[in-house]
Amino acid sequence: MGMLLLYWTIVILCIAAYKLGFAQKLPLIKSIVVYGVLLLGCTILSFLGTVIPIAEGLFVIVLVLLIYRIRRHREKKVGAGVQQ
Repeated sequence: MGMLLLYWTIVILCIAAYKLGFAQKLPLIKSIVVYGVLLLGCTILSFLGTVIPIAEGLFVIVLVLLIYRIRRHREKKVGAGVQQ
């Protein structure tokens, strides 16, 4: 049960990190392939996560990418307001 919880935590955090930092608009088939490979990679990461802090590192990565995304959005909004 604990390993399954770790796996799904890592999957959710990897998907969030991918969406916040790297995702581009892809056709449906390519998106399915990307997420399939992501799920396979998360299997390896979950085994490593029993020894080293993978989930905690992914959490920090998601926080940093989220802060970056929010700041970039605010700067873009302020920049658009100045140009008008």
